[in-house]
Amino acid sequence: MSQIHLELTKVGIEFPTPKGPFCALRDVDLKIKKGEFVSLIGHSGCGKSTVLNIVAGLYQATTGGVVLNGREVNEPGPERAVVFQNHSLLPWLTAYENVELGVKRVFKGKKTKAEMREWIEHNLELVHMTHAIHKRPDELSGGMKQRVGIARALAMEPQVLLMDEPFGALDALTRAHLQDSLMEIQNELGNTVIMITHDVDEAVLLSDRIVMMTNGPAATVGEILDVPLARPRNRLELADNVEYNHYRSAVLRFLYEKQKKIESIDAKRAEKQLDKGAAEPAKSVA
Repeated sequence: MSQIHLELTKVGIEFPTPKGPFCALRDVDLKIKKGEFVSLIGHSGCGKSTVLNIVAGLYQATTGGVVLNGREVNEPGPERAVVFQNHSLLPWLTAYENVELGVKRVFKGKKTKAEMREWIEHNLELVHMTHAIHKRPDELSGGMKQRVGIARALAMEPQVLLMDEPFGALDALTRAHLQDSLMEIQNELGNTVIMITHDVDEAVLLSDRIVMMTNGPAATVGEILDVPLARPRNRLELADNVEYNHYRSAVLRFLYEKQKKIESIDAKRAEKQLDKGAAEPAKSVA
């Protein structure tokens, strides 16, 4: 797992507003290895989803850029599959047919009908959904819908799996089951995964590294925490694990202590800048 797979260099983005450009991100640098599981965590509005959308090719960075396997990312592509918090399944299609949509798009002309069918069934089996293969979304629970959404993304055989709070809308027990399933899948497939989460325990349980974002505007990477816990990971065993609790505390300290210090320093800088501007004599106009 030593090869750099995905690289973000000096990534920044501004959005136009009636009051002028709004800087959402600034100088985001991140190198992700092949097969690595990376979580992005931070307070609401810190630009986590913006980073993910830039990697997905849905947004174009204003400054800097993203390179995947030596190629610049500037548009969406099947090598980067996204799983959103909302499953985004088409309600009139069955679980099988929803997965089939992505498979036909990526493998048309590359797989026979029989191979496609086998591949779709294989990916539904990965997420333990073969029993509901012919059910439509309105016949499925929230957790089951999200499993189908993950199967659809995996079936595209992406180099990078992008997940935007995929379990955020689920109850605690369903969330735990899906976290376990995701760990099993990643262990089997060796996917490179970038996941957004607000949940500190989820980040520590799943990740090889946790990227902690500063608050916006002009959000950036505040700290990166390595999580070298042995795999496979068992949530019950980790509950009393000293290392696990150390990593958990490190993330909490950043979010609730260091972030406040960063904001205080930024506020003082802004105040000094205003004072400096006010102290400068006005220029006369001829």
